[in-house]
Amino acid sequence: MVCVQAPVVLHAEQIHKSFGEDEILAGVSIEVREGELVSIIGPSGCGKSTFLRCLNFLERPDRGRVSVLGVSIARDGGPWRRADEHAAHKLRTHVGMVFQSFNLFPHLTVLDNVLLAPRVVKGERNATMRDEAMALLEKVGLRQVADRYPVSLSGGQQQRAAIARALAMRPEIMLYDEPTSALDPIVAEEVLGVMRTLDDEGMTQIVVTHDMRFARLASDMVIYMDAGQVVEAAPPEALFVNPQDERTRRFLRTVL
Repeated sequence: MVCVQAPVVLHAEQIHKSFGEDEILAGVSIEVREGELVSIIGPSGCGKSTFLRCLNFLERPDRGRVSVLGVSIARDGGPWRRADEHAAHKLRTHVGMVFQSFNLFPHLTVLDNVLLAPRVVKGERNATMRDEAMALLEKVGLRQVADRYPVSLSGGQQQRAAIARALAMRPEIMLYDEPTSALDPIVAEEVLGVMRTLDDEGMTQIVVTHDMRFARLASDMVIYMDAGQVVEAAPPEALFVNPQDERTRRFLRTVL
């Protein structure tokens, strides 16, 4: 959980993104402190996932600035430059990403999936890598399936393997895009349990989710988005019990 005096590790300022004539993000700004677990909620199509992908430049914002642990990238509508790509690569070394669809390599074992990114991206070949990868699989409860292939795993196991793979890059911040939406509630709880453990260990996490129970019980801060904008941001006990904006109240009435 976050310390009140914890430093800001991620700052997004006035992020804009359009696809053709459709404006998806209309000036989204957030600030995240070290150790915070932030849940982003809102109706489907409101821009949550696009905003999350803009935070590590899997989507390039049209305008705005993203700063992560001293790496800052500003966009003003101009062309994407080589210097921007260099900065984005550096920024991604601080940020892990877990997707809704797992994205594990089917031809690799669970262990090799975890080992791949440090080998390819960081060029690591040290003798302790396998031990570190096994320790990560232990953390997410998958040590016993390290030599199996993704197709033989349940959805919850595959998602936990994806979390271990992201952690293998030793990120300071983890991003999750609807990590449990493809899972049934019992299996989803396995994944959410891993995220709670990381929160207890001080990992900074930003989660796009439709799971209101998780957002309410596990978050330090909940952000409600609608129509490409942040409508309201507050601790969960405030946002869920006494939302200040009518759009937030209307949304919560439909999902709770």
